[in-house]
Amino acid sequence: MIPVRRLNHAVLFVRDLDRSVDFYRRAFGFEEIAREGGRMAFLRAPASGNHHDLGLFEVGAAAPSPPRGATGLYHLAWEVPTIEDLAAGAATLAALDALVGQSDHGATKSLYGHDPDGNEFEVMWMLPRDEWGAYDRAAPIKPLDLAREVQRFGSRGGASS
Repeated sequence: MIPVRRLNHAVLFVRDLDRSVDFYRRAFGFEEIAREGGRMAFLRAPASGNHHDLGLFEVGAAAPSPPRGATGLYHLAWEVPTIEDLAAGAATLAALDALVGQSDHGATKSLYGHDPDGNEFEVMWMLPRDEWGAYDRAAPIKPLDLAREVQRFGSRGGASS
């Protein structure tokens, strides 16, 4: 058994490195910490303790997109510390025309977006563990009422706060 603690970083293939770096900078505030070989960039989230959280590898403008429903990565999930951060994230993704969905999964509240290459990602906030209740062993997909959740959990922080 490998004792995994959490995801340290992800690497994505992208068509245009500069466009993708700009998107992740504007969407998440990622800082570009290194560029290697002119085709790869490493990005770090502002509050991260990781060397890098995201690697982007340019494959060129003609690279095909994987067909929907094919095997492979479905999405990455970025956790935010507060429900207010999630609400602000909804506004940011909407302004970037990148917000494609929202879900209430019980123990987590989630936004879904696409980057410029169509890579899907999730931005999620996790309830404090002692409030999971029946959701400890369930992950429903229900509509998210973000305003109600901000009113309910605002200024309380999350499980990772």
